[in-house]
Amino acid sequence: MHLLIYEDSEIYIEKEESEIPWLKIFTKEPFKELGDVPKPLRLKLFEVYDIIEHEMKRYYTPKKINLASFANMLPRVHLHVMARFEEDSYFPNPMWGEKLRESNLRLPDEKDFHKRVFNALNQMKK
Repeated sequence: MHLLIYEDSEIYIEKEESEIPWLKIFTKEPFKELGDVPKPLRLKLFEVYDIIEHEMKRYYTPKKINLASFANMLPRVHLHVMARFEEDSYFPNPMWGEKLRESNLRLPDEKDFHKRVFNALNQMKK
């Protein structure tokens, strides 16, 4: 089971187990394609993405933020948000690609990052 970071009536956010900071944003209703998501919820998805990206950049100072939405294995709308570092095992390849090296990233405590994301998302609702 994945760690739940945030949940409201329309979306939830889980942590993906990985060497890098990696969150996944899901709609509660299992839409198959992004175009199937009602426009107000689509806009909310990207507002949530913006908040997560902002917090990842401030907290981790990564080389790059990756956004992905394949949904081939899990055919429902969800967005992957990943902080990437030149020292991670796969960089510059995608996390699903060929591993290039062993990595020993030393990153700040993810619990504090998760709290920051949770608090920022709660502010969004106000």
